[in-house]
Amino acid sequence: MYESLNVFGEPLESCGADPVTGFFRDGCCNTAEEDLGSHTVCVELTQAFLEFSAASGNDLSTPRPEFDFPGLQPGDRWCLCAARWLEALEANAAPRVHLTRTHLSALEIVSLEKLRTYAADLN
Repeated sequence: MYESLNVFGEPLESCGADPVTGFFRDGCCNTAEEDLGSHTVCVELTQAFLEFSAASGNDLSTPRPEFDFPGLQPGDRWCLCAARWLEALEANAAPRVHLTRTHLSALEIVSLEKLRTYAADLN
């Protein structure tokens, strides 16, 4: 596992525990080499994003009990794949981002400048 740092190089904060998120289902957007999707961007889900994701072939709203997946709703926080967030940005469907909860490695895929424009946790 890579060091748990956020995009500011500070300790990574938890993204969400209800539902439990993260590639490792530890509540944080931690990542490692085996996380091929880079589930590193902590977002606050919106209906627009959930519809975009479903239309793109990844239905996050429907519960999948066989995978212990409850289905997501607007307002839930979730560790999103960095490339999917970038796709959503380009489609005008990007959800807001919690930068202190977003892993540093997300910056390998999307710039801090772009993430900042959707920051939910900056004053």
